[in-house]
Amino acid sequence: MTSLPLILALAAYFAATGVWLTYLIWSRESLYAGGRGLMLTGGVLHTLYLALETLSRGQFPIASAGGSLVVVSWALVTVFLFFMWRHPVKVLGALVAPLAAVLLCGALILPRQGQLSPHLQSLWLGFHIIAALLGNATFTLAFLGGLLYLLQERQIKSKKFGFFYRRLPSLDTLDALNSYCLTLGFPLFTLGMVTGSLYAQHTLGTFWRWDPKETMTLIAWLLYAALLHERLVKGWRGRRAALMAIGGFVVLVVAFVGANLGLSSYHSFESLRRLP
Repeated sequence: MTSLPLILALAAYFAATGVWLTYLIWSRESLYAGGRGLMLTGGVLHTLYLALETLSRGQFPIASAGGSLVVVSWALVTVFLFFMWRHPVKVLGALVAPLAAVLLCGALILPRQGQLSPHLQSLWLGFHIIAALLGNATFTLAFLGGLLYLLQERQIKSKKFGFFYRRLPSLDTLDALNSYCLTLGFPLFTLGMVTGSLYAQHTLGTFWRWDPKETMTLIAWLLYAALLHERLVKGWRGRRAALMAIGGFVVLVVAFVGANLGLSSYHSFESLRRLP
């Protein structure tokens, strides 16, 4: 029964995918409103599942691959709904909804069982994870916006105004999305790094171990810091900003996947369950 809200959330995300893809074709406001409503419904169910899991386990469900994907997809949907309220780029739904659905499919296929090491069972760790993942989710939107920017720019430069030209926002709108994501995501990402370092000092006796995931995360942080600096100081816009947003996201994906599929890292799921 605990998994029922998650299954219903997945159904809502798949339904939203269909509605938003239809919106991409017909561009009717009723379709946009329907897709947004389905994503909101899925987000509420998703949050309910996480709350039930956290209460039943006594900890945030991030000690397994499946549980981690549940939290990652929740962060993505949460940030997306916030942006739809504050800075709507309507066609993003056609990318975010299927991505959230795919992540939840992975969560339902992969193991979701697993208990954190007793040394890691703390609200402070949950705060670190939520801040970091919300930052990552915001950078995911910047990545998707960057892809849309490059696609729209290519159509304009080639003067081949195909199917997507009239359906995508203007370059200025997509660049503004990049800027807004960076402004919101960088402080969240930084907060996640700082709280993680403080908790590592408390639990492991050291702020930083130069663990592979920590190193890749630091590289990503430096890329986003450079992008923020160039935007604020030198007025970077457009293609370069989109490419840096894409590059930073690729580094984050490598850090997340590599920590659990080959790189020796105390951030791996196995280590989270047995850290002394």
